Amino acid sequence: MDVDGAEALLAEMGARYAYTVSDEISLLFDPGFDLFGRAVEKLVSVSAGMASAVFTREAGRAAHFDSRIWLGAGVGDVADYFSWRQADAARSALNGWCYWTLRTAGRSRREASAAIEGAGTAEKNELLFRHGINYNDVPAWQRRGIGLWWEGTGRRRVVVERELPMKDAYRELVTRVAAG
Repeated sequence: MDVDGAEALLAEMGARYAYTVSDEISLLFDPGFDLFGRAVEKLVSVSAGMASAVFTREAGRAAHFDSRIWLGAGVGDVADYFSWRQADAARSALNGWCYWTLRTAGRSRREASAAIEGAGTAEKNELLFRHGINYNDVPAWQRRGIGLWWEGTGRRRVVVERELPMKDAYRELVTRVAAG
């Protein structure tokens, strides 16, 4: 997760909210956002370049990010989008923990992939438990991502939340931040 990149994008691009997980950063802009006249190509290239530069500087190795733009029609769409990203993050994190646990235990890439293919959440949790890992003890930021938003008026500060709530509570958080 690139918290530094997410914070840089939040500040430099004037976003309201940033969500980062794995190699992804999602930004929420104010409806009146008008940086670069809202030119999609410019926003995509600048955001990818900025994320790449910050990550490269912080990690000490070259990185290349891509960028996309998604448009929502209202606060409900925004809550749906960020909830979907968080749910996907949770699914990906559980799969990753299972895969790398099996690889560390000596399984080949093919064997590890086959072992989790089609397995449900309970089966994956049991697989980890058999290897001494309680998935609920994995830090929340690894399972759910990290959220960043502005707090205060006048002299604002960035809140970096590594223990994001889930489901309805997360939707409420995103809705509150989106509504300003």
